[in-house]
Amino acid sequence: MTAVRAYAATDRDACLALFDGNVPTFFAASEREDFAAFLDRDAADWTFQVIERDGRVVACRGHKVAGDGVTAGFCWGMVDRALHRTGLGSVLTEARLRAARATPGVTQACLDTSQHTRGFYERFGFVVEAVVADGYGAGLDRHDMRLRWSG
Repeated sequence: MTAVRAYAATDRDACLALFDGNVPTFFAASEREDFAAFLDRDAADWTFQVIERDGRVVACRGHKVAGDGVTAGFCWGMVDRALHRTGLGSVLTEARLRAARATPGVTQACLDTSQHTRGFYERFGFVVEAVVADGYGAGLDRHDMRLRWSG
């Protein structure tokens, strides 16, 4: 059985394991400390959620409305490496987009990702606005992306 639920502090190790399983292709090892700090301090502010399958955390993601009131920011979306290409990433992204679109005043979503997942987000309509070579670490470029819709 698969369930989506709010992140709890007891999920910390499972989320860090998801992160570790996606290094070095999707995350730089140097980002681990930032992710751990996010889990400890900011997860609640970002509506951070996990997907559980048979009692095991297999994916996580977060989003929040920025101070401008019109932008939903997406953060730290990841899926267990063994479950890539099974649709869980799409479930995470569609859920964030539904929540963002249902928020009064929000007319766009922003995220940053690497060259390895840029195409995935382009399938949802996100457009690259900037690229920073080695933005996450050597060989891992940062792609800033945005999706706009009418309010």
